[in-house]
Amino acid sequence: MKIGYACINMTMPSKFKTCRLKTAETEGMAKIKELALHNFNETLEIIKWNIEHDIYFYRMSSNLVPLATHPVMTWAWEKDEDVLRITDQIKELVDFYSLRLSVHPGQYTLINSPNEEIVQKSIIDLEHHRQLLALTGGTDMILHVGGAYGDKEAAKKRFVSAFHELPDSIKSVMRIENDDKIFTAEDVLDICGKTGASACFDIHHHTCKHEENSTNVDELMRRVIATWEGAGIPPKMHISSGRNGKTDRAHHSYILQEDWDYFMEHLPDYSVDVMVEAKMKEQAVLRVREML
Repeated sequence: MKIGYACINMTMPSKFKTCRLKTAETEGMAKIKELALHNFNETLEIIKWNIEHDIYFYRMSSNLVPLATHPVMTWAWEKDEDVLRITDQIKELVDFYSLRLSVHPGQYTLINSPNEEIVQKSIIDLEHHRQLLALTGGTDMILHVGGAYGDKEAAKKRFVSAFHELPDSIKSVMRIENDDKIFTAEDVLDICGKTGASACFDIHHHTCKHEENSTNVDELMRRVIATWEGAGIPPKMHISSGRNGKTDRAHHSYILQEDWDYFMEHLPDYSVDVMVEAKMKEQAVLRVREML
């Protein structure tokens, strides 16, 4: 079982840089490259820190290349020798230490939108994240289903339809996650059955969205794990604690002992990797390792 965290390292501390559109327009692609190289180097240093502390699971930031999918971008960052020099180092570490790297496109990446322009922009964003994974040796792109737009079942059908139109290179790394407001784990499993995608189970989201007659957690976990058959890598799950209670959607600084115990009680076996979503990031991971 690998236990990881997302983006920021609080101990180092790490700092990623971005810029406004106006800055890119006035200072050009040289500024974008300067910031991107800083961000890739920062990612490399975080991964080295993680290895020193036996953390072999990490979610990379989605903002490593500022304005990467904006029309202003004219720099082919994915072919730049200076970028490739850093990503090659990351990939070597991934291969040597069997690290697991993931990415998580943001809330505006919506392939189930009824607006075709939004769908096309979302596909561009997915391709950007696929490139990040390919260059660094990452394996997982986590995506929420999206919005309901007044008809959840129709929104699910649009997601399935859009998924089937994606390039195989994107489909092969996409994992679909349940959210805390609209699409339950049961919804995600339904979509996975129609797309062949793997499900990423977030137990805190499930708790926030829990309904009295919903499938029990034991059965959900077994069904989620089954979606990873043939993927060639362990299932991926998320855990967090509510800041002010079990159904508080805001994340706690750490994972509470009772939430970790509940997760482990229902987990069928240890063949999963777990992403800790907590404000204290790697420090929360180190505490969870003590619990484990």
